[in-house]
Amino acid sequence: MNIIFAGTPQFAANALAALIKRHNIVAVFTQPDRPSGRGMHLTASPVKQFAMEHGLLVLQPTTLKNEEIQQTIAAFDADVMVVAAYGLILPEAVLQLPRHGCLNIHASLLPRWRGAAPIQRAILAGDAETGITIMQMDEGLDTGGMLLKKACRIEPSETSQSLHDKLAELGAQAVIEALQAIELGKLRPEQQDSPQATYAAKLTKAEAQLDWTKDAKQLERAVRGYFPFPTAYALFEGTPIKILRANLDSGPEAAAGTVVAVDKDRIRVACGKGVLGLEILQKPGGKALPVAQFVQSFPIKAGDRFSTI
Repeated sequence: MNIIFAGTPQFAANALAALIKRHNIVAVFTQPDRPSGRGMHLTASPVKQFAMEHGLLVLQPTTLKNEEIQQTIAAFDADVMVVAAYGLILPEAVLQLPRHGCLNIHASLLPRWRGAAPIQRAILAGDAETGITIMQMDEGLDTGGMLLKKACRIEPSETSQSLHDKLAELGAQAVIEALQAIELGKLRPEQQDSPQATYAAKLTKAEAQLDWTKDAKQLERAVRGYFPFPTAYALFEGTPIKILRANLDSGPEAAAGTVVAVDKDRIRVACGKGVLGLEILQKPGGKALPVAQFVQSFPIKAGDRFSTI
């Protein structure tokens, strides 16, 4: 099939890598280069980097709403447009251009977790499973008909990074299967049960501050769900300390945020219910370190207290 591909991050690049082996990619749309790193140099997206390495035509418009770019898309005469974490709204005019419309690779089992951060929200909510939905796009926010679903278990130790990697691979498999079925005329969109929908709001750095008055189980999920971005953190005497790994632990009851013990491999902190054992931490400007090394340069002892929100 002649395919227009639209995507930006690594999640999308995985799908493009699978598609290029089986189909003709007539154009790749991705977000404009963004400043990145300490030097804030303009950096191409993972999708652009992959596309350039394979000699694909790359387009980086800031909008798809003007007539000129829509005429460009129409001129490609594509069979389908495949979209994965692109970051721009596709107006109705664009949705209607390809013969088979526009398909989205969405990282959840719709209608659960429509929106920008389905991977992280699934972990934060304590979901046992998630997956990939290949969706026929419409003008709504992830409201289109579902063409194909693939489920994926969320492991107890799963972080957003590890789950992202699993779903990126699963999404690449799913879109290949969906396109094969479309070619054979075997796929029919299934309407979503909208009353069951949940919304996966975009992540913010502010929400990643741990609220020690909450249950330790919620905070343990937060550490996993916010890794690697925006990264869970807690304030200690006014200093934001990033917490990159933690596990449910045990210890005496104490006021929320109180350090109840410091062992060689963890700092145990009392929560509103239960205890959280902090294992890998990072101070501003420092490296991520296991507790034994971290406390050598940033002393924390039993009886100290992290700030509560």
